[in-house]
Amino acid sequence: MGKRLSKIYTRTGDEGTTGLGDGTRVPKTSPRVEAMGQVDELNSLIGLMMTETLPTEIHQFLTVVQHTLFDLGGELSLPGHTLVSVDRVEAVENMLDELNGALAPLEEFILPGGTRAAALCHVARSTCRRVERALFAVDDGHAVSDASRQYVNRLSDLLFVMARSLNQSAGEPDILWQHDKPS
Repeated sequence: MGKRLSKIYTRTGDEGTTGLGDGTRVPKTSPRVEAMGQVDELNSLIGLMMTETLPTEIHQFLTVVQHTLFDLGGELSLPGHTLVSVDRVEAVENMLDELNGALAPLEEFILPGGTRAAALCHVARSTCRRVERALFAVDDGHAVSDASRQYVNRLSDLLFVMARSLNQSAGEPDILWQHDKPS
């Protein structure tokens, strides 16, 4: 692979536009650019999570997630192109089923927290939900692929279950919401 960036600053965005992968220039405030930024933010949060001590299986899966999120950013940068496939959705579903199968059924709402790794996972989950909303806001005539939207939807579910799994593996219980908790 050749060099992608020979110069980091280009000055081409100084007037409030940015270039997409297909060469078109769009306002930095466009829903597509907003979605790209939010995918990048989620990927950064996943990277932060990966600095924690995690079970090997989760760490390896999050590496794949990061690559898929990068592909999603590429898909957003190339309107009309699809880079995230249905098999990636299925991989998330398989991991979700595997992790959830080892957890006690939920009977109450839980609060974000527990271990630092689980708390970071909850931050990534809530960011993932924002990414999903941003993907639906892209309305420039080139809709985001169904597979990409499904991927992000399943990923937020996985991050929720992953947080519970990380707490369980650290011996931390879920933090149950108590609607009548005194202040």
